[in-house]
Amino acid sequence: MASRDGDGWVACRCGHRHWGLNGAAGLVLFRPGDDGPEVLLQHRASWVHDGGTWAVPGGARDSHEDPVQAALREADEEVGLAAGHVQVRGTVTGTDHEDWRYDYVLASTTPQTRVHAANAETADLSWVPVARVPGLPLHAGLARDWDRLADRVRTASDA
Repeated sequence: MASRDGDGWVACRCGHRHWGLNGAAGLVLFRPGDDGPEVLLQHRASWVHDGGTWAVPGGARDSHEDPVQAALREADEEVGLAAGHVQVRGTVTGTDHEDWRYDYVLASTTPQTRVHAANAETADLSWVPVARVPGLPLHAGLARDWDRLADRVRTASDA
């Protein structure tokens, strides 16, 4: 059980190449906004995989982490978000190729929660109303999963 033992590329049986030897996870963080719920999006630095796109903070799972632990650790590393500032609302499986999987962790926070680009993987951050997310150049995985995630965010924000 070593820290960062999940970093690395995997060629799954479907022929795709993915980051995360043990799979990966990302945080779909949302808060109330003037035009309905807003989600935190990370503009990925140009040098990372799918750089220049918008995504949620996330990355490789270490061998000892579940999706929630990995997503919260990655959010702290990438956007300076302390786990104590969120309420986990559930998980959603995104890509699942049996031998590699990406999980989204849905979590809510308050408008007072502050984030910042905490490492070089983050070019910019923005709180985006859920309805405006599809108009952005999204990471391919997030684009594929967005409709399902948006429905879950809307439902959770109404609860």
